[in-house]
Amino acid sequence: VCVCVRKVKLNVSNVFIYAFHISVDRKKLKSTSKYIYQTLFLNGENSDIQIRALGQEWNLHKIYLCQSGYFSSMFSGSWKESNMMVIELEIPDQNIDTEALQVVFGSLYRDDVLIKPSRVVNILAAACMLQLDGLIQQCGETMKENVNVKTVCSYYNSATLYGLDSVMKKCLEWLLNNLMTHQNVDLMKEAEIMEQLIQSSDLFVMQVEMDVYTALKKWMFLQLNPSWDGPIKQLLLDADAWLCKRRKAGEEEPFLNTDDGTPFVPVFRHIRLQYIINDLASARLLERDNILPPEWLSAVYKQQWFAMLRTEHDNDNGPQEANKEEFELNSMRCGRKLTKDGDYCWRWTGFNYGFDLLVTYTNRFIIFKRNTLSQPCGGAVSLQPRRHLAYRLRLASFDNSGKVVCSRSTGYQLVTLEKDQEYVVMNLDSRLLSFPLYVCCNFLYTSPSSERRVWPHRHKAQIGGVLQ
Repeated sequence: VCVCVRKVKLNVSNVFIYAFHISVDRKKLKSTSKYIYQTLFLNGENSDIQIRALGQEWNLHKIYLCQSGYFSSMFSGSWKESNMMVIELEIPDQNIDTEALQVVFGSLYRDDVLIKPSRVVNILAAACMLQLDGLIQQCGETMKENVNVKTVCSYYNSATLYGLDSVMKKCLEWLLNNLMTHQNVDLMKEAEIMEQLIQSSDLFVMQVEMDVYTALKKWMFLQLNPSWDGPIKQLLLDADAWLCKRRKAGEEEPFLNTDDGTPFVPVFRHIRLQYIINDLASARLLERDNILPPEWLSAVYKQQWFAMLRTEHDNDNGPQEANKEEFELNSMRCGRKLTKDGDYCWRWTGFNYGFDLLVTYTNRFIIFKRNTLSQPCGGAVSLQPRRHLAYRLRLASFDNSGKVVCSRSTGYQLVTLEKDQEYVVMNLDSRLLSFPLYVCCNFLYTSPSSERRVWPHRHKAQIGGVLQ
Protein backbone atom coordinates (compact mmCIF):
# COMPACT_ATOMS: atom_id res chain seq x y z
CA VAL A 1 0.00 0.00 0.00
CA CYS A 2 1.47 3.36 -1.05
CA VAL A 3 0.46 6.50 0.81
CA CYS A 4 1.08 9.98 -0.59
CA VAL A 5 1.09 12.82 1.91
CA ARG A 6 1.07 16.52 1.13
CA LYS A 7 0.47 19.62 3.19
CA VAL A 8 -2.89 21.24 2.65
CA LYS A 9 -4.67 24.07 4.31
CA LEU A 10 -7.48 22.41 6.19
CA ASN A 11 -10.96 23.82 6.26
CA VAL A 12 -14.32 22.23 6.91
CA SER A 13 -14.61 21.08 3.31
CA ASN A 14 -11.10 19.59 3.23
CA VAL A 15 -11.63 17.75 6.51
CA PHE A 16 -14.88 16.27 5.19
CA ILE A 17 -13.21 15.13 1.96
CA TYR A 18 -10.21 13.72 3.88
CA ALA A 19 -12.45 11.79 6.26
CA PHE A 20 -14.49 10.53 3.33
CA HIS A 21 -11.35 9.13 1.64
CA ILE A 22 -10.24 7.41 4.87
CA SER A 23 -13.67 5.85 5.19
CA VAL A 24 -13.57 4.65 1.58
CA ASP A 25 -10.05 3.23 2.02
CA ARG A 26 -11.11 1.33 5.10
CA LYS A 27 -14.10 -0.08 3.29
CA LYS A 28 -11.82 -1.12 0.44
CA LEU A 29 -9.49 -2.90 2.85
CA LYS A 30 -12.43 -4.61 4.51
CA SER A 31 -13.94 -5.60 1.20
CA THR A 32 -10.53 -6.81 -0.01
CA SER A 33 -10.13 -9.04 3.03
CA LYS A 34 -13.65 -10.35 2.53
CA TYR A 35 -12.95 -10.91 -1.16
CA ILE A 36 -9.78 -12.91 -0.39
CA TYR A 37 -11.62 -15.08 2.13
CA GLN A 38 -14.56 -15.67 -0.21
CA THR A 39 -12.64 -16.16 -3.44
CA LEU A 40 -9.49 -17.94 -2.36
CA PHE A 41 -10.63 -19.88 0.72
CA LEU A 42 -14.32 -20.59 0.32
CA ASN A 43 -14.28 -20.89 -3.48
CA GLY A 44 -10.73 -22.30 -3.68
CA GLU A 45 -9.85 -20.36 -6.85
CA ASN A 46 -6.26 -20.76 -8.14
CA SER A 47 -5.60 -23.43 -5.54
CA ASP A 48 -2.21 -25.14 -5.77
CA ILE A 49 -2.75 -27.78 -3.07
CA GLN A 50 -5.58 -29.88 -1.71
CA ILE A 51 -5.79 -30.88 1.96
CA ARG A 52 -7.86 -33.91 2.89
CA ALA A 53 -8.84 -34.76 6.44
CA LEU A 54 -11.75 -36.42 8.25
CA GLY A 55 -13.54 -37.14 4.97
CA GLN A 56 -13.46 -33.53 3.75
CA GLU A 57 -11.37 -31.65 1.19
CA TRP A 58 -10.01 -28.07 1.20
CA ASN A 59 -8.58 -26.46 -1.94
CA LEU A 60 -5.96 -24.11 -0.50
CA HIS A 61 -2.76 -22.23 -1.31
CA LYS A 62 0.76 -23.01 -0.13
CA ILE A 63 1.64 -19.35 0.35
CA TYR A 64 -1.17 -19.05 2.94
CA LEU A 65 -0.55 -22.44 4.52
CA CYS A 66 3.06 -21.48 5.23
CA GLN A 67 1.78 -19.21 8.02
CA SER A 68 1.37 -22.48 9.90
CA GLY A 69 4.52 -23.87 11.48
CA TYR A 70 3.28 -27.36 10.66
CA PHE A 71 2.96 -26.71 6.90
CA SER A 72 5.96 -24.38 6.73
CA SER A 73 8.22 -27.21 7.91
CA MET A 74 6.49 -29.65 5.59
CA PHE A 75 6.95 -27.54 2.46
CA SER A 76 10.45 -26.19 3.14
CA GLY A 77 12.14 -29.46 4.05
CA SER A 78 12.93 -32.61 2.16
CA TRP A 79 9.62 -34.20 3.04
CA LYS A 80 7.84 -36.03 0.26
CA GLU A 81 4.76 -33.83 0.85
CA SER A 82 6.69 -30.72 -0.25
CA ASN A 83 6.02 -31.54 -3.91
CA MET A 84 2.63 -33.19 -3.56
CA MET A 85 -0.56 -31.59 -4.84
CA VAL A 86 -2.81 -33.58 -2.49
CA ILE A 87 -2.00 -34.15 1.19
CA GLU A 88 -3.84 -36.51 3.47
CA LEU A 89 -3.72 -35.28 7.06
CA GLU A 90 -3.74 -37.77 9.89
CA ILE A 91 -5.78 -36.36 12.79
CA PRO A 92 -4.75 -38.13 16.01
CA ASP A 93 -6.60 -35.75 18.32
CA GLN A 94 -10.28 -36.56 18.90
CA ASN A 95 -10.97 -32.93 19.82
CA ILE A 96 -10.31 -31.92 16.21
CA ASP A 97 -13.32 -32.08 13.89
CA THR A 98 -14.07 -30.74 10.41
CA GLU A 99 -15.72 -27.60 11.77
CA ALA A 100 -12.58 -26.78 13.76
CA LEU A 101 -10.38 -27.36 10.71
CA GLN A 102 -12.66 -25.09 8.67
CA VAL A 103 -12.15 -22.27 11.19
CA VAL A 104 -8.40 -22.84 11.48
CA PHE A 105 -7.78 -23.01 7.71
CA GLY A 106 -10.02 -20.00 7.22
CA SER A 107 -8.04 -18.00 9.80
CA LEU A 108 -5.08 -18.08 7.39
CA TYR A 109 -7.11 -16.03 4.89
CA ARG A 110 -8.59 -13.39 7.19
CA ASP A 111 -7.53 -11.06 9.99
CA ASP A 112 -10.40 -11.57 12.42
CA VAL A 113 -11.63 -14.93 13.67
CA LEU A 114 -14.74 -15.27 15.79
CA ILE A 115 -14.31 -18.08 18.32
CA LYS A 116 -17.41 -19.33 20.09
CA PRO A 117 -16.82 -20.40 23.71
CA SER A 118 -18.58 -23.69 22.97
CA ARG A 119 -16.14 -24.42 20.13
CA VAL A 120 -12.91 -23.05 21.57
CA VAL A 121 -11.51 -26.40 22.75
CA ASN A 122 -11.88 -27.94 19.27
CA ILE A 123 -10.33 -24.91 17.60
CA LEU A 124 -7.50 -24.87 20.14
CA ALA A 125 -6.76 -28.52 19.39
CA ALA A 126 -6.54 -27.84 15.65
CA ALA A 127 -4.48 -24.67 16.16
CA CYS A 128 -2.00 -26.57 18.33
CA MET A 129 -1.64 -29.32 15.75
CA LEU A 130 -0.99 -26.81 12.97
CA GLN A 131 1.25 -24.65 15.21
CA LEU A 132 -0.65 -21.39 14.84
CA ASP A 133 0.61 -19.38 17.82
CA GLY A 134 -1.61 -16.36 17.26
CA LEU A 135 -4.77 -18.44 17.12
CA ILE A 136 -3.66 -20.46 20.15
CA GLN A 137 -3.27 -17.23 22.10
CA GLN A 138 -6.71 -16.04 20.97
CA CYS A 139 -8.23 -19.34 22.10
CA GLY A 140 -6.59 -18.89 25.49
CA GLU A 141 -8.02 -15.40 25.89
CA THR A 142 -11.47 -16.63 24.87
CA MET A 143 -11.29 -19.39 27.48
CA LYS A 144 -10.21 -17.04 30.25
CA GLU A 145 -13.04 -14.64 29.46
CA ASN A 146 -15.67 -17.40 29.52
CA VAL A 147 -14.79 -19.49 32.58
CA ASN A 148 -18.01 -20.46 34.37
CA VAL A 149 -19.61 -23.45 36.03
CA LYS A 150 -20.33 -25.13 32.68
CA THR A 151 -16.92 -24.59 31.09
CA VAL A 152 -14.36 -24.56 33.91
CA CYS A 153 -13.63 -28.29 34.06
CA SER A 154 -13.37 -28.83 30.30
CA TYR A 155 -11.27 -25.68 29.93
CA TYR A 156 -8.94 -26.77 32.73
CA ASN A 157 -8.46 -30.24 31.22
CA SER A 158 -7.86 -28.79 27.76
CA ALA A 159 -5.43 -26.19 29.08
CA THR A 160 -3.53 -28.97 30.82
CA LEU A 161 -3.46 -31.05 27.62
CA TYR A 162 -2.33 -28.21 25.35
CA GLY A 163 -0.03 -26.40 27.77
CA LEU A 164 -1.93 -23.16 28.39
CA ASP A 165 -0.65 -22.34 31.86
CA SER A 166 -2.48 -19.03 32.17
CA VAL A 167 -5.82 -20.73 31.43
CA MET A 168 -5.07 -23.48 33.97
CA LYS A 169 -4.32 -20.82 36.58
CA LYS A 170 -7.54 -18.95 35.79
CA CYS A 171 -9.65 -22.11 36.05
CA LEU A 172 -8.00 -23.20 39.27
CA GLU A 173 -8.57 -19.76 40.76
CA TRP A 174 -12.25 -19.92 39.73
CA LEU A 175 -12.67 -23.37 41.30
CA LEU A 176 -11.00 -22.32 44.56
CA ASN A 177 -13.36 -19.36 44.75
CA ASN A 178 -16.58 -21.13 43.78
CA LEU A 179 -16.39 -24.77 44.85
CA MET A 180 -17.64 -23.97 48.36
CA THR A 181 -19.33 -20.60 47.86
CA HIS A 182 -21.57 -21.66 44.95
CA GLN A 183 -21.99 -25.42 45.22
CA ASN A 184 -23.28 -27.07 42.08
CA VAL A 185 -24.16 -30.70 41.31
CA ASP A 186 -22.75 -30.70 37.77
CA LEU A 187 -19.52 -29.13 38.97
CA MET A 188 -19.10 -31.76 41.68
CA LYS A 189 -19.69 -34.52 39.16
CA GLU A 190 -16.99 -33.21 36.84
CA ALA A 191 -14.34 -31.91 39.21
CA GLU A 192 -11.32 -34.14 38.65
CA ILE A 193 -8.80 -31.99 40.51
CA MET A 194 -10.52 -32.18 43.90
CA GLU A 195 -7.29 -33.17 45.66
CA GLN A 196 -5.54 -30.03 44.46
CA LEU A 197 -8.47 -27.88 45.58
CA ILE A 198 -8.97 -29.44 49.01
CA GLN A 199 -5.33 -29.21 50.01
CA SER A 200 -5.09 -25.50 49.20
CA SER A 201 -5.20 -22.78 51.85
CA ASP A 202 -6.67 -20.57 49.12
CA LEU A 203 -9.90 -22.59 49.07
CA PHE A 204 -12.73 -20.15 49.81
CA VAL A 205 -14.37 -22.06 52.66
CA MET A 206 -17.82 -21.08 53.84
CA GLN A 207 -18.50 -21.69 57.55
CA VAL A 208 -15.90 -24.18 58.87
CA GLU A 209 -13.72 -27.17 57.97
CA MET A 210 -16.62 -29.53 58.66
CA ASP A 211 -18.26 -28.05 55.57
CA VAL A 212 -15.24 -29.12 53.52
CA TYR A 213 -15.76 -32.68 54.78
CA THR A 214 -19.47 -32.47 53.95
CA ALA A 215 -18.71 -31.24 50.42
CA LEU A 216 -16.33 -34.17 49.92
CA LYS A 217 -18.95 -36.59 51.17
CA LYS A 218 -21.37 -35.28 48.54
CA TRP A 219 -18.67 -35.35 45.87
CA MET A 220 -17.76 -38.96 46.69
CA PHE A 221 -21.42 -39.99 46.56
CA LEU A 222 -21.74 -38.45 43.07
CA GLN A 223 -18.61 -40.21 41.84
CA LEU A 224 -20.04 -43.53 43.01
CA ASN A 225 -23.53 -42.71 41.70
CA PRO A 226 -22.91 -40.74 38.47
CA SER A 227 -26.52 -41.15 37.30
CA TRP A 228 -27.86 -39.33 40.37
CA ASP A 229 -30.01 -36.39 39.35
CA GLY A 230 -31.59 -33.93 41.73
CA PRO A 231 -31.32 -30.52 43.38
CA ILE A 232 -28.27 -29.58 45.45
CA LYS A 233 -30.39 -29.48 48.64
CA GLN A 234 -31.28 -33.15 48.19
CA LEU A 235 -27.71 -34.27 47.62
CA LEU A 236 -26.57 -34.37 51.25
CA LEU A 237 -29.74 -36.16 52.33
CA ASP A 238 -29.18 -38.89 49.74
CA ALA A 239 -25.47 -39.16 50.59
CA ASP A 240 -26.32 -39.61 54.27
CA ALA A 241 -29.04 -42.14 53.38
CA TRP A 242 -26.47 -44.11 51.38
CA LEU A 243 -24.11 -44.19 54.38
CA CYS A 244 -26.99 -45.16 56.67
CA LYS A 245 -27.91 -48.04 54.37
CA ARG A 246 -24.31 -49.18 54.51
CA ARG A 247 -24.36 -49.20 58.31
CA LYS A 248 -27.62 -51.12 58.44
CA ALA A 249 -26.12 -53.75 56.14
CA GLY A 250 -23.55 -54.42 58.85
CA GLU A 251 -20.58 -52.80 57.11
CA GLU A 252 -18.15 -52.09 59.97
CA GLU A 253 -15.07 -51.40 57.86
CA PRO A 254 -14.42 -47.65 57.36
CA PHE A 255 -15.40 -46.84 53.80
CA LEU A 256 -11.95 -45.56 52.79
CA ASN A 257 -10.48 -48.94 53.74
CA THR A 258 -12.70 -50.75 51.22
CA ASP A 259 -11.94 -51.33 47.54
CA ASP A 260 -14.61 -48.80 46.52
CA GLY A 261 -13.26 -46.21 48.93
CA THR A 262 -9.54 -46.52 48.18
CA PRO A 263 -9.56 -44.09 45.19
CA PHE A 264 -10.86 -41.34 47.48
CA VAL A 265 -8.14 -41.66 50.12
CA PRO A 266 -5.75 -39.05 48.61
CA VAL A 267 -8.48 -36.40 48.62
CA PHE A 268 -9.78 -37.06 52.14
CA ARG A 269 -6.19 -37.02 53.41
CA HIS A 270 -6.16 -33.24 52.93
CA ILE A 271 -9.08 -32.49 55.24
CA ARG A 272 -7.79 -30.56 58.23
CA LEU A 273 -9.28 -32.85 60.83
CA GLN A 274 -7.88 -30.90 63.76
CA TYR A 275 -10.50 -28.23 63.03
CA ILE A 276 -13.34 -30.76 62.89
CA ILE A 277 -12.72 -32.77 66.03
CA ASN A 278 -12.55 -29.54 68.07
CA ASP A 279 -16.35 -29.40 67.81
CA LEU A 280 -18.36 -32.10 69.61
CA ALA A 281 -21.22 -32.37 67.11
CA SER A 282 -18.79 -32.62 64.19
CA ALA A 283 -16.64 -35.22 65.93
CA ARG A 284 -19.71 -37.37 66.57
CA LEU A 285 -20.73 -37.07 62.93
CA LEU A 286 -17.32 -38.33 61.79
CA GLU A 287 -17.74 -41.37 64.01
CA ARG A 288 -21.26 -42.00 62.72
CA ASP A 289 -20.38 -41.75 59.02
CA ASN A 290 -17.52 -44.25 59.40
CA ILE A 291 -15.81 -43.00 56.28
CA LEU A 292 -12.39 -42.28 57.78
CA PRO A 293 -10.05 -44.94 59.18
CA PRO A 294 -9.93 -44.73 63.00
CA GLU A 295 -6.14 -44.43 62.99
CA TRP A 296 -6.49 -41.09 61.16
CA LEU A 297 -8.67 -39.75 63.94
CA SER A 298 -6.64 -41.16 66.83
CA ALA A 299 -3.48 -39.52 65.46
CA VAL A 300 -5.24 -36.14 65.29
CA TYR A 301 -6.74 -36.52 68.76
CA LYS A 302 -3.26 -37.17 70.14
CA GLN A 303 -1.86 -34.18 68.27
CA GLN A 304 -4.58 -31.89 69.58
CA TRP A 305 -4.21 -33.14 73.15
CA PHE A 306 -0.51 -32.28 73.15
CA ALA A 307 -1.26 -28.89 71.59
CA MET A 308 -3.71 -28.16 74.40
CA LEU A 309 -1.17 -29.21 77.03
CA ARG A 310 1.39 -26.88 75.48
CA THR A 311 -1.00 -23.94 75.76
CA GLU A 312 -1.82 -24.80 79.39
CA HIS A 313 1.55 -25.90 80.76
CA ASP A 314 4.23 -24.77 78.33
CA ASN A 315 3.22 -21.13 77.86
CA ASP A 316 2.34 -21.54 74.21
CA ASN A 317 0.47 -18.28 73.66
CA GLY A 318 0.28 -18.77 69.91
CA PRO A 319 2.59 -18.24 66.93
CA GLN A 320 5.11 -15.46 67.56
CA GLU A 321 7.25 -16.19 64.53
CA ALA A 322 5.41 -16.68 61.30
CA ASN A 323 5.94 -19.92 59.44
CA LYS A 324 4.39 -19.56 56.01
CA GLU A 325 4.69 -23.26 55.18
CA GLU A 326 2.91 -24.19 58.42
CA PHE A 327 0.21 -21.64 57.66
CA GLU A 328 -0.34 -23.02 54.16
CA LEU A 329 -0.61 -26.61 55.35
CA ASN A 330 -2.33 -26.39 58.71
CA SER A 331 -4.21 -23.13 59.15
CA MET A 332 -7.86 -23.18 60.10
CA ARG A 333 -10.11 -22.34 57.12
CA CYS A 334 -13.45 -20.65 57.72
CA GLY A 335 -15.78 -18.15 56.07
CA ARG A 336 -19.00 -16.18 56.20
CA LYS A 337 -21.40 -14.72 53.65
CA LEU A 338 -22.64 -11.18 54.25
CA THR A 339 -25.82 -10.92 52.19
CA LYS A 340 -26.17 -7.13 52.42
CA ASP A 341 -24.52 -4.13 54.01
CA GLY A 342 -25.21 -3.79 57.73
CA ASP A 343 -23.82 -4.77 61.13
CA TYR A 344 -22.62 -8.33 61.73
CA CYS A 345 -20.89 -10.04 64.64
CA TRP A 346 -20.03 -13.74 64.75
CA ARG A 347 -17.65 -16.44 65.97
CA TRP A 348 -16.78 -19.72 64.29
CA THR A 349 -17.57 -22.91 66.20
CA GLY A 350 -14.96 -25.12 67.80
CA PHE A 351 -12.56 -25.08 70.73
CA ASN A 352 -9.45 -23.05 69.91
CA TYR A 353 -7.46 -23.39 73.11
CA GLY A 354 -9.42 -20.73 74.97
CA PHE A 355 -9.02 -18.07 72.26
CA ASP A 356 -12.59 -16.81 71.77
CA LEU A 357 -12.30 -14.69 68.63
CA LEU A 358 -15.22 -12.44 67.72
CA VAL A 359 -15.39 -10.96 64.23
CA THR A 360 -17.37 -7.79 63.59
CA TYR A 361 -18.30 -6.04 60.36
CA THR A 362 -19.64 -2.53 60.93
CA ASN A 363 -19.38 0.79 59.09
CA ARG A 364 -17.10 -0.84 56.49
CA PHE A 365 -14.62 -1.96 59.16
CA ILE A 366 -13.72 -5.57 59.94
CA ILE A 367 -12.61 -5.98 63.54
CA PHE A 368 -11.17 -8.88 65.52
CA LYS A 369 -11.81 -9.02 69.27
CA ARG A 370 -10.25 -11.40 71.73
CA ASN A 371 -13.24 -11.97 73.98
CA THR A 372 -12.33 -12.86 77.53
CA LEU A 373 -14.68 -11.33 80.10
CA SER A 374 -16.88 -8.83 78.28
CA GLN A 375 -19.27 -11.22 76.47
CA PRO A 376 -20.66 -14.69 77.25
CA CYS A 377 -18.81 -17.67 75.78
CA GLY A 378 -20.02 -21.25 75.63
CA GLY A 379 -16.64 -22.76 76.45
CA ALA A 380 -13.45 -22.26 78.40
CA VAL A 381 -11.67 -18.94 77.87
CA SER A 382 -7.95 -18.32 78.28
CA LEU A 383 -7.03 -15.66 80.85
CA GLN A 384 -3.45 -15.33 79.68
CA PRO A 385 -2.48 -11.65 79.46
CA ARG A 386 -1.53 -11.90 75.79
CA ARG A 387 -2.34 -14.30 72.99
CA HIS A 388 -0.75 -14.37 69.55
CA LEU A 389 -2.60 -15.11 66.34
CA ALA A 390 -1.52 -15.72 62.75
CA TYR A 391 -4.20 -14.86 60.22
CA ARG A 392 -5.13 -13.97 56.69
CA LEU A 393 -8.46 -12.39 55.80
CA ARG A 394 -9.83 -12.22 52.27
CA LEU A 395 -12.96 -10.57 50.92
CA ALA A 396 -14.58 -11.17 47.55
CA SER A 397 -17.80 -10.64 45.68
CA PHE A 398 -18.73 -12.48 42.50
CA ASP A 399 -20.92 -11.93 39.46
CA ASN A 400 -23.45 -14.48 38.21
CA SER A 401 -20.76 -16.45 36.35
CA GLY A 402 -18.53 -16.75 39.41
CA LYS A 403 -16.00 -14.13 38.31
CA VAL A 404 -14.50 -11.96 41.02
CA VAL A 405 -16.01 -8.46 40.95
CA CYS A 406 -13.89 -7.06 43.76
CA SER A 407 -11.48 -8.57 46.26
CA ARG A 408 -9.19 -7.59 49.13
CA SER A 409 -6.67 -9.52 51.18
CA THR A 410 -4.58 -8.74 54.24
CA GLY A 411 -1.94 -11.25 53.26
CA TYR A 412 -0.37 -13.35 56.03
CA GLN A 413 -0.16 -11.39 59.28
CA LEU A 414 0.60 -11.80 62.98
CA VAL A 415 -1.16 -9.94 65.77
CA THR A 416 -0.90 -9.89 69.56
CA LEU A 417 -4.11 -9.32 71.52
CA GLU A 418 -4.61 -8.59 75.17
CA LYS A 419 -7.74 -9.58 77.06
CA ASP A 420 -10.91 -8.09 75.47
CA GLN A 421 -8.83 -6.10 73.02
CA GLU A 422 -10.12 -5.13 69.58
CA TYR A 423 -8.03 -4.91 66.43
CA VAL A 424 -9.07 -3.27 63.17
CA VAL A 425 -8.18 -5.75 60.44
CA MET A 426 -9.48 -3.96 57.36
CA ASN A 427 -11.02 -0.63 56.42
CA LEU A 428 -13.03 -0.94 53.21
CA ASP A 429 -13.74 1.61 50.53
CA SER A 430 -17.52 1.83 50.08
CA ARG A 431 -17.06 2.50 46.36
CA LEU A 432 -15.54 -0.95 45.91
CA LEU A 433 -18.05 -2.86 48.03
CA SER A 434 -20.47 -5.21 46.33
CA PHE A 435 -22.89 -7.55 48.08
CA PRO A 436 -23.25 -10.38 48.80
CA LEU A 437 -19.75 -10.18 50.24
CA TYR A 438 -17.82 -13.34 51.08
CA VAL A 439 -15.37 -13.30 54.00
CA CYS A 440 -12.75 -16.05 54.18
CA CYS A 441 -10.20 -16.39 56.98
CA ASN A 442 -7.22 -18.56 57.81
CA PHE A 443 -5.99 -18.81 61.41
CA LEU A 444 -3.23 -20.41 63.42
CA TYR A 445 -3.86 -20.34 67.18
CA THR A 446 -0.86 -22.34 68.39
CA SER A 447 2.83 -22.51 67.59
CA PRO A 448 3.95 -25.43 65.45
CA SER A 449 6.10 -27.94 67.28
CA SER A 450 8.64 -28.14 64.45
CA GLU A 451 11.18 -25.48 63.43
CA ARG A 452 9.66 -22.33 62.05
CA ARG A 453 10.69 -19.92 59.33
CA VAL A 454 10.40 -16.26 60.29
CA TRP A 455 8.38 -13.77 58.25
CA PRO A 456 10.01 -10.38 57.92
CA HIS A 457 7.37 -8.36 59.81
CA ARG A 458 4.73 -8.64 62.49
CA HIS A 459 1.89 -6.34 63.55
CA LYS A 460 0.84 -5.52 67.09
CA ALA A 461 -2.73 -4.53 67.77
CA GLN A 462 -1.64 -1.44 69.69
CA ILE A 463 -0.17 0.04 66.50
CA GLY A 464 -3.45 -0.09 64.65
CA GLY A 465 -4.13 -2.36 61.75
CA VAL A 466 -6.06 -0.47 59.09
CA LEU A 467 -5.04 -1.54 55.62
CA GLN A 468 -5.17 1.33 53.17
